[in-house]
Amino acid sequence: MKYFGAFFAGAVLLSSLCVAQDLSPAGGDPESSQSVVAAAHASKAQASIAASKDADIRRLLALMGSGALATQAMDEMEKSIRPLMTDSLPPGQYRDKLVELFFQKFHEKRDPAKLIDLMVPIYDKYYSADDIKGLINLYQTPLGKKMITALPKIMAESQAAGGEWGRELGRECMIEVLQEHPEMQQAIVQAKRSPQP
Repeated sequence: MKYFGAFFAGAVLLSSLCVAQDLSPAGGDPESSQSVVAAAHASKAQASIAASKDADIRRLLALMGSGALATQAMDEMEKSIRPLMTDSLPPGQYRDKLVELFFQKFHEKRDPAKLIDLMVPIYDKYYSADDIKGLINLYQTPLGKKMITALPKIMAESQAAGGEWGRELGRECMIEVLQEHPEMQQAIVQAKRSPQP
């Protein structure tokens, strides 16, 4: 059962990635730490959004390519989650097939339009009708169009650079900790020699 839990957690993480990127705290505002569940409930409040503002938000999200960006982000996340999901399951030849079937089903069911429906009330909460119109105007300018085109590349390269930096920082920290605490280095050596239960 613990393996299923880890498998399910990975699936949930993948599916909620895009919603989470729009829910990340902005400027340390405590109200901006809205959960994914709260966002889903907020989508039900969408009916109360003025029709013209709703249409403008959808236009903005379309200009930004939000659906395509969400799909791209999920595809990138899948690359790192796939081996974690496989490793979280009990050993056996079935694992690769199960994970493959899971992602096939996930790809069939993911619908960027549903994500857009979740995002509309969030944008409504944080932006006025005039803000949305201003953003639409921005994204129709050459600079705005360049931002839309460059942002996915910037994010991908930033994530790769951050990952490399994190690995290097982690390696440096472990080396320093082991130098400062030689007993830990000895414990590692002894653990390698001892049979594991």
